Amino acid sequence: MDIRKIKKLIELLEESGVAEIEIKEGEESLRISRMSKGVQVSTTPIAPLPAPSAAAAPPSAPSAPPPSATTAGAGEQIVTAPMVGTYYSSPSPGAKEFINIGDEIKAGQVLCIIEAMKMMNQIESEGAGTIRGILVKNGEPVEFGQPLFIIA
Repeated sequence: MDIRKIKKLIELLEESGVAEIEIKEGEESLRISRMSKGVQVSTTPIAPLPAPSAAAAPPSAPSAPPPSATTAGAGEQIVTAPMVGTYYSSPSPGAKEFINIGDEIKAGQVLCIIEAMKMMNQIESEGAGTIRGILVKNGEPVEFGQPLFIIA
């Protein structure tokens, strides 16, 4: 592929709002992607759900499961996955994990990596707080909007 074509494609990508472009010519393939330092994660405060009443449940119904780790208490926020991919808790196998339960975090601190389409995307904290829960295990697939962490 001609370098002038590649430069022109980069210019077009910068001028447009497109985040990624892939071109195939015969057997040659080129993918150009805007890469930011990290992916910004939106956090949504979640109100706790009221506990189900034991009297309201019919006897044949199974008892309610224990409170899920995906419900946040007052003053807590749930960080959700901004994309579909594979969750990694450390920068490489055997390396120290980015965060652990009880860690104090700062705004912009890397919480994890989500691999999507062979690209490693660092997920950063929007604000400061304390990690109260890690809701996924290393190497697990995650869906868009899936809860990852509880931060207080």
